[in-house]
Amino acid sequence: MTIIFQINEFLYELFPVEKNNLVQLKEYLNNFYTDGPFEPKIEVSESLITIDVDTSKIIEDKPLYEKLVNLCEKGNFKEAKSLAQELIQKSPNISEYHRVLGQILSELGNQEGAINCLIDALRWNPKNEYALLMMGNIFSKYKQDIDTAIKYYNQVLIVNPNENITINNIAANLMQLGKLEEAKKYFWEALRIDNNYPNSHFALGMIAEQEEDFSSAFYSTIQAIKLNKAEDVLLQNSVKQAFSIANKIAVSDIGSNIYKDYLAKLVSDGGKEIGVIADSNIPTAAKFEFAENYNRAKHIVKYKPNYPAIEHLIMHELVHLDFVIEARKKDVNQLFISNQNHKSNFINDIGATSRKLTKMGVSKENISNYCSGLFDGINSQTFNTPIDLFIENFLYEEFAELRPYQFLSLFNMIQESVKAVTDKKVLEVSPSHIISKSKIYNLLNAIQFKSLYGVDLIKDFKASKSELTLANDFYKEFLEYKDDKEAGEEYELLLHWAEDLKLEKNFELVEETKYRKGDNVDDFIDDLEKDPFGLNEENSEKVSEMETFQKSQADIGLNMAVVMFMVDALQFFENQSKEEIKKIAFEIAMQGTQGYNPENKDYRISAIKGKLFSGYHILSYYYVSWSLAIPEMLSQLHLPYDEEYKLARTIHKKK
Repeated sequence: MTIIFQINEFLYELFPVEKNNLVQLKEYLNNFYTDGPFEPKIEVSESLITIDVDTSKIIEDKPLYEKLVNLCEKGNFKEAKSLAQELIQKSPNISEYHRVLGQILSELGNQEGAINCLIDALRWNPKNEYALLMMGNIFSKYKQDIDTAIKYYNQVLIVNPNENITINNIAANLMQLGKLEEAKKYFWEALRIDNNYPNSHFALGMIAEQEEDFSSAFYSTIQAIKLNKAEDVLLQNSVKQAFSIANKIAVSDIGSNIYKDYLAKLVSDGGKEIGVIADSNIPTAAKFEFAENYNRAKHIVKYKPNYPAIEHLIMHELVHLDFVIEARKKDVNQLFISNQNHKSNFINDIGATSRKLTKMGVSKENISNYCSGLFDGINSQTFNTPIDLFIENFLYEEFAELRPYQFLSLFNMIQESVKAVTDKKVLEVSPSHIISKSKIYNLLNAIQFKSLYGVDLIKDFKASKSELTLANDFYKEFLEYKDDKEAGEEYELLLHWAEDLKLEKNFELVEETKYRKGDNVDDFIDDLEKDPFGLNEENSEKVSEMETFQKSQADIGLNMAVVMFMVDALQFFENQSKEEIKKIAFEIAMQGTQGYNPENKDYRISAIKGKLFSGYHILSYYYVSWSLAIPEMLSQLHLPYDEEYKLARTIHKKK
């Protein structure tokens, strides 16, 4: 069959090549009219292009060629060899027949015969890309002649300079032979063509790890994960490689040097010393204790020592301080306040869960502890999640060397959070609406982790469509703030999300300067005497909410821990004057403006040196000190421990 075109405007409409570029046009036509190994004959004159396609030969040989390919794919090389030789005898000018025979001979172990066939293939078509690639592979793999192999590989680049997968395969072959420097050149060339090809990034990560350049290895491997859109073996291997490299980095001094330098900067910026303490008893992986909240001279970072990559935990808590310092400079810092009123309201809302646990035979004390834990847990997520997103983004952007630590640490914590909201035993007893809200907050962390490191843990949460939708909406809102966040703006997100999840009644956000009135003790005491719990202030909870709390405490029954702590308080105050007790009472009240958590174990009172108080312990001292020094105002504390105090006084008198 012969096809003739006039060289005119219409021709270039049909074949989109550069106008009047006949070389490019001829190449395009050759590719278009080639059918398998059958290439057309193209002649170009001044005004015409003639294309001869030997359709009879195609019709005659194509079934045999397809059979040949099928035999090779099945590994039946002996039968394929005979058929290839038959096709060459009939049509010796077809380059691809020689190339396939060369491949067959190579598979059968005859590398010399393969080379000869591939040379014939290249004589008929010097641009046969696969023949060039096979020649390079044979010389590198079987002949250990890298110089000759690279000559053929370079010809591949000339024939098809934009075929990154072929170039990547060249590099992979060199890497398998231990020729790492040569392999790297081709991998980087492959990425120059397509920087989104995960295989090339993964291989560069492997090479960097072998060369003990762990920082580069981690970067390349994470790129391979983030760019891999399929859940395939490459992705699995990339994730394994990322953990391997991160763990090697995590045993170095890199992380500790980073947090020590950052800590020194914050000491300078904030004007207070910062201590770092391992503490296995804290309820979370790490926590920051502001000096102002604990009546201390310095801030304290606490972390659980058995967690992986603790350097990330420490850095995370230090960024909390950094954000507060910046917010304080502009007088926009806020405090997250929750008190017994908030807790009582929460416990009342989950009354069905308490009744369910009672029917299951759970003790009142354990039910109380469980409800308190739920309240503290959801409040912790409400406060921390939006701020944590900003913190992790800040760490990722500003401390690239910390990323392996961040990767290990976040992965571990997200795994824990998955268990917390999917464990069957938890789901059986927990209020479903609280679990759902907790899951949404946890999903935000998983969404960010996938964005930063490509590892998808979102599906592990088994979230509903509505939960996923809301979490994604929240994350989009975070992204709107992320790049140009102003000091204190994290509190806007905190409140927005709490309102959307109907959690805003569990806490108050207040201006810090308003709650740091302790700088003027006389004014503070005067306000405290008039209204110790701020019941008359505009944003305070209603008295009826405190009554709900009192009822919930009554349901729990007599708290013997409080009784014994009150006995301790009565003994301590026994020989002190009313003024001395009053001073301590006001200090406890001042410190308690942010609320006391009965589950905490590390409160201090400056007037009582060397003593740590648990939450119930300090609440007991709170009640007793006011009862002894300011009895006329005791009722305004709304602490439901009257019966405990009566018993404590009886016990104290007997001693």
